[in-house]
Amino acid sequence: MPDVYKIDAAKNAYLHNNMGLRYMNEHCYYAAIQEFKIAISLNPDTQGTAVYYNNIGDAYMAIGHPEMAQQPYEDALKQFGLNFKYHKDLAKCYKALGLVSEKMAEYSNNENPLNKIMLGLLYIESGDLKRGVIILDEFTMTEPDLLITPAVKQYIKETVKKINSL
Repeated sequence: MPDVYKIDAAKNAYLHNNMGLRYMNEHCYYAAIQEFKIAISLNPDTQGTAVYYNNIGDAYMAIGHPEMAQQPYEDALKQFGLNFKYHKDLAKCYKALGLVSEKMAEYSNNENPLNKIMLGLLYIESGDLKRGVIILDEFTMTEPDLLITPAVKQYIKETVKKINSL
């Protein structure tokens, strides 16, 4: 019986993502975006897909198009909300779009505990570092066992250092 070659879409998606990252390093953002889109289409509904969405957002931010980055960043968070980098990137995108106060109102509801992360980051992006730290600290106390909590705690430490150096 001849050897059968199995096409693995997830593996191919990973390869396209890596190609996209290579293009990003070379500042070929359009090509990078296309590679990330191919990666998503090959592997649309996994935790890994969130990485591809976030990479698209990063590429759009790099070329000065936060309006194009917003949806991919939001998709990354929908796909996997426990990666702190995705929250930080989306908060920066909202700031670049001038949506910080509008989004603060949106994330002020407490139905989803992860909303506190975005709310805290939005306060920090708005310049109210102390209030942002307090909100993030409340999150770490109410959700001590989530995967994202250690990253939030580390960010709080870094932000407190910034506050103390002002």
